[in-house]
Amino acid sequence: MLKKLDQYIIKTFFGPFFFIFSVLFFIFIVNIIWIQLGQFMGKGLSYWEILKLLFYLGVSVVSMVLPLTILLSSIMTFGEFGERYELAAMKAAGISLTRVMMPLFVVVAILSAMLFFFSNNIIPDFQKKARNMLYNIAATKPALNFTPGQFIDQIPNYLVKFDKIYGENGENIEGVFVHKKASAFENQQSIVAQKGKFVQADNKNYLKLVLYNGYIFDENVANMDYNARLKQPDQAIKFDTLTSHFDISEVINKAIEKEQITDDYRFQTFNQLNKTIVKTKKENTQTFSNMNDEMLIQGNSYIGYIDKAKFIGTPKEQFKLDTLKKDKRMDILYSAFSKLETQRKVAENKETELTPVIKNYSKIVIYQQRIISYSFTCMIFFMIGASLGSIIRKGGMGLPVVIAIVIFIIFYVMNLSIENFAWTGKINPKLAAWLPNLILLPFGVWMTYKALTDSQLFDIEKYRTFFKPLINRFSKKKEHQRYQ
Repeated sequence: MLKKLDQYIIKTFFGPFFFIFSVLFFIFIVNIIWIQLGQFMGKGLSYWEILKLLFYLGVSVVSMVLPLTILLSSIMTFGEFGERYELAAMKAAGISLTRVMMPLFVVVAILSAMLFFFSNNIIPDFQKKARNMLYNIAATKPALNFTPGQFIDQIPNYLVKFDKIYGENGENIEGVFVHKKASAFENQQSIVAQKGKFVQADNKNYLKLVLYNGYIFDENVANMDYNARLKQPDQAIKFDTLTSHFDISEVINKAIEKEQITDDYRFQTFNQLNKTIVKTKKENTQTFSNMNDEMLIQGNSYIGYIDKAKFIGTPKEQFKLDTLKKDKRMDILYSAFSKLETQRKVAENKETELTPVIKNYSKIVIYQQRIISYSFTCMIFFMIGASLGSIIRKGGMGLPVVIAIVIFIIFYVMNLSIENFAWTGKINPKLAAWLPNLILLPFGVWMTYKALTDSQLFDIEKYRTFFKPLINRFSKKKEHQRYQ
């Protein structure tokens, strides 16, 4: 059963915890909206569909929001204890800082375990929903998202292009080209018009397009042999106004959450990723072996040619290059240079092919390891936050927020930098996922030690006294003014 002191400490911690988590979650969601805005705006989605998509995307940011929330909440909690002299009162009553930190350490351990469960079992499912929803959105409602000057084939059975789109709602178009998709043995039809306009159709499953000043080009060649096709005249029909209806029910009625992408590694749990990693490693080994064999074959082809030439009577004895005539010597040197240059270019091309293979494998391994490593990040951030809060003894949203943001930025930059090294194969991906934690852990232990020993970590006079001999050694002593 929890004691009243433990209840008070936990209650003080969860006060800022829920507020900070909500604010940070909102900030990360806004960042997602900013990045993904162009993919779902202008697609005719309902507010409910947009909110659902943002929720799916937002679930994945919990793994980053929770460690930062724990860091900031622990700094604020222990900072308030110190600012209100409650921490001093606890120590005066014989309660050590370790005892004060223990209930929150247990709480953070529980939150870390929950984060692992959440990242392993819940986030993959929502990642699948979000990515499939984005894919389906990109493939739906094409009439509302035409791009000028580009061929669009999202309308079933048609290929269209508009040179210019303008108007308040993009309803006016110029330079219209519409081609009906058909095989070589079916009737062909293309429509060209100077101007056109999108009009609201009575049936939402149809796209209504009114065209002005154009031509319809027909080739009625269905069920005709080759000779009959040659005799069939092309038909060009001029029109002033033409109204066309395009059936887009297949696109409009497509289930926006239908799962069409199922094989992404981000949709898998930790144990499932083990099988994926083994499979990917086996495929990569085979790829590397094939590249190696290909390089050896190309490198040995010249040697094989020489051996064959020897077999048909070429002298076997070695010769000195200087003893050959100038023309013959230049031919041999040029041939050798060409061979080496070819091998160099082949090696560069193979290196380019290897880069995405190594990057994909590293991504899978790092993603798997971070399911666990981010849970340990919560524990390390608590050690740092609780220690800093008890040392600086400042609560509220001022200095603690600044310190927490600086620490998180350092952690985030380390994450990205080490991840990029792993993508290029310069560092083991498993080590890359854990290295930021391994770097911050000694700092967290050191900060905890400083807090337990009541160290004046931010005492300027202490550092000034420490560096004073060094400063005096390199600074010129000034005489008193009255003796100058």
